[in-house]
Amino acid sequence: MSNPKTKIVATLGPASSSPGVLRELLAQGVDVCRINFSHGDHADIARTVALVRELDKELESYTSILADLQGPKLRVGEMANGPIELKDGSELVIATDGTKGVPGRVSTSYAQFPHDVKPGERVLLDDGKLQLEVIATDGKSEVRTRVINGGMLSANKGINLPNTKVSLPSLTEKDLRDLAFALELDVDWIGLSFVRSAQDIRELKAHIKKAGKRARVVAKIEKPEALKEIDAIIAESDALMVARGDLGVEIPMEKVPLIQKDLIKRCLRQQRPVIVATQMMESMITNSTPTRAEVNDVANAVLDHADAVMLSAETSVGKFPVETVRAMNRILLEMETSEDMYNVEFPLLEHDERMVTDAICMASVGLAASTEVRAIVTMTHSGYTAFKISSMRPKANIYAFTSNPDILCMLNLVWGVRAHFYDKSVSTDHTIADIKLLLRRKKLVKEGDLVVNIASMPIAEKGMSNMLKLSPA
Repeated sequence: MSNPKTKIVATLGPASSSPGVLRELLAQGVDVCRINFSHGDHADIARTVALVRELDKELESYTSILADLQGPKLRVGEMANGPIELKDGSELVIATDGTKGVPGRVSTSYAQFPHDVKPGERVLLDDGKLQLEVIATDGKSEVRTRVINGGMLSANKGINLPNTKVSLPSLTEKDLRDLAFALELDVDWIGLSFVRSAQDIRELKAHIKKAGKRARVVAKIEKPEALKEIDAIIAESDALMVARGDLGVEIPMEKVPLIQKDLIKRCLRQQRPVIVATQMMESMITNSTPTRAEVNDVANAVLDHADAVMLSAETSVGKFPVETVRAMNRILLEMETSEDMYNVEFPLLEHDERMVTDAICMASVGLAASTEVRAIVTMTHSGYTAFKISSMRPKANIYAFTSNPDILCMLNLVWGVRAHFYDKSVSTDHTIADIKLLLRRKKLVKEGDLVVNIASMPIAEKGMSNMLKLSPA
């Protein structure tokens, strides 16, 4: 089966964690397995991660694992007697005393809620389906609200505060426990939820460094505050996720499409992979085919130049996880027949310590655009050249060869990049010839296909790329 250049992220859960289903998901094109730490216990997660690694050995693949931390998600507490009805115009008290919800009064575990909110601010419940306005707060334990748009409210539904500066830290106590556990499992990526500033990313990276691990950080953009310093957040993170669910609740929904496009453009300029997430194939939770609107949504994310598109409940709890991935794969492959997919505007060449490497990467993509180049091959130790080449979206396939096992699976999130382990270093010419032989044996290129090779000379030093060679395979 053909692998599209745009990557597929699939959230694992009860519907997809059995060996048979997971094997089929990987075979059908899943590149990144997302572990959602909002659900599932550590024992289940450990079994799932071990299974992914076992299947990688069997399938000779390098699946990336993304551990997605819950973050400071605000929720309504438990209910005393099931869901309650919120009638338009009625009052609802939201308290922090832990009492179970009854008509007119519910609780939240967010202890700072009465301190943070102010009269006139909006409180959204259940992904914005229910809207309240703060009437008054005692600043300690109770907030009085008026129901603007009512309906039924059940336990544990999310609370969004689009006008409120939330005082919770970006990493909760639960997140720190989950992070330590995820790092023990040597996951490739850590997703940080509800990012508000670049400092949030720096704090997470400090924890990763202290643990002696090399997991990369995905900044999830779902708060309006993040948009105010988005370039700094992109620069500090290793990848971005456009988390359209909470983002579309906290800002006017009609603004989300243009924000999605803008974030992708900004990420391309800074060579950061970007994932588009939430409700991409939502109807396939219960149906065996997507709606035509969903097909268009996925297609537009691909044409916007997203590195990856993500499935959430569709693969974690849906009835048709394999069919969903198969359908998404078909959409991606079809979109990649469009010339609009390739050769985005080159970034400016910065005069810094990376200038020579950047110039080599840009030249390789330029060569591929002007000749019938089948593959761009980079020798990389950090993954930098793979990220750089990918960000320019060449039509040629990108193959990253590395002796660094830490980056093999990590690179599977990056658009167009397929990583291979390679630890020989006799000489540059010998390595290039050997790699072309490997590519021919794997039927990734045919004899006579033009290949661009990027490497550093002398090759044994594993320094920055400073050499480019165009030659037939």
